[in-house]
Amino acid sequence: MFDKGRLKSSSFGIPTVVVGNLSVGGSGKTPMVEFLVNYFSQKYKLTVLSRGYGRKTKGFFWADSSLGPGEIGDEPFQIYSKFRDKISVAVGEDRVAAIRKIQDSKPDTDLIILDDAYQHRYLKADFYLLLTTYQNPFFSDSVMPLGKLREAPEGASRADLIIVTKCPAEMDESMMKTYKKSIAKYSQAKTIFSHIQYAHPFPVFDKTQREKQNAIVVSGLANDRLFIEACHKRYKVINILSFADHHHYRISDVQKMVAMVKSNPETMLITTEKDAVKLKNPRFHEYLAEIPIFALPIKVKMSAKDEDYLILQISKAIAEKVQIL
Repeated sequence: MFDKGRLKSSSFGIPTVVVGNLSVGGSGKTPMVEFLVNYFSQKYKLTVLSRGYGRKTKGFFWADSSLGPGEIGDEPFQIYSKFRDKISVAVGEDRVAAIRKIQDSKPDTDLIILDDAYQHRYLKADFYLLLTTYQNPFFSDSVMPLGKLREAPEGASRADLIIVTKCPAEMDESMMKTYKKSIAKYSQAKTIFSHIQYAHPFPVFDKTQREKQNAIVVSGLANDRLFIEACHKRYKVINILSFADHHHYRISDVQKMVAMVKSNPETMLITTEKDAVKLKNPRFHEYLAEIPIFALPIKVKMSAKDEDYLILQISKAIAEKVQIL
């Protein structure tokens, strides 16, 4: 309907950058948004806008210290927790209406990064960054229910740049060429590659706690395979508690974690950044404060050439929008 012009898309005076994918979950959108925030927050008054998937509320909200994952969603809460002093974070399922609210309440905003808005066609963004994983690229997937795609692979044609995420750190040139060739069947956009780098774990509650050799892994991700593999490389994994993506933790979940740690001397809990911010809920503190619990943060890494190209293309799109205005 949009491609045929029967439905109209809205554009705005504020430059807008969309980070999205064709599949359901697990493509690394949040780490990529954080990567962009780290760079562009130094140059612009930036707002990250998300739908706030999995939240219990509806409508538009600004993230603030009074709201948690239940009110604004897991990923927006994580981003707000990490960057609250540098950027603003908002949620709203209607992105067009949400951008209007951002313009009205924070008119000095001069860049909006939209997390997971590739299929929100009522918005005409200035730059579309499409992510697809190395493990399950869109060109070898199928539309739901046969596969995990939200739309047909031809949707990649709307992208301005495509990033294959979660690649092996040392991906060889021949494999890159294979991916580029397959992607080129659906899009004329340039393809670059990124991988995940796990940073040093940090204590979630007691900053004086030290890591243990033994670990119980806790995660609530769309696909936790890479996270579990990383934990196995660092620790002797005693047990694994895998929950669904956007899992709402209960007291019974936390009590189970505590019991598992206490029954295994010299053992700690290791979890993801996203899960850590949810486990810091005050109602869990009396339980989890008793045990050592660490979060394993991740960063997006890519070659210097690809990183420079990514930043340059987005910067060009922003500059072109400003010149038009």
